[in-house]
Amino acid sequence: MFKLRTSTNQDLARVLDIWRSAVDATHDFLAREDRVAIEAEVVSFFPHVNFVLASDEADVPQGFMFLHDGHLEALFVAPEKHGLGIGKLLIGSALRDNPGLTTDVNEQNQSALGFYEHQGFERTGRSPVDGQGRPYPLIHLRHR
Repeated sequence: MFKLRTSTNQDLARVLDIWRSAVDATHDFLAREDRVAIEAEVVSFFPHVNFVLASDEADVPQGFMFLHDGHLEALFVAPEKHGLGIGKLLIGSALRDNPGLTTDVNEQNQSALGFYEHQGFERTGRSPVDGQGRPYPLIHLRHR
């Protein structure tokens, strides 16, 4: 079973490991130079963020999310833990405090898009580029 808790500074290395492995497993559409640039942005940004973590029985984080003003900015689960309910647990927690939760998902990441739609999110729009202007279209979602 997994429990939710807020991250501490000691969790940063594990959060980055989860992010790296999840992106490598699910974002094969990224060009190598974009993957490198995105990681550099993440490495500089993540130390300034408090995450909600889903930790296992040994208190080792296996997934995380970052919320900002009712928007799910990030949700990543260790690939070897996909399908165990961690993402659903994190989304459920986010929805308790943010009933109109919004998020964006890369159009090319069909498994993530399917996950969010299965969790009750509906498409509200599309952007032809990501938030940094890269050629990775985003699907905008809102929980119904």
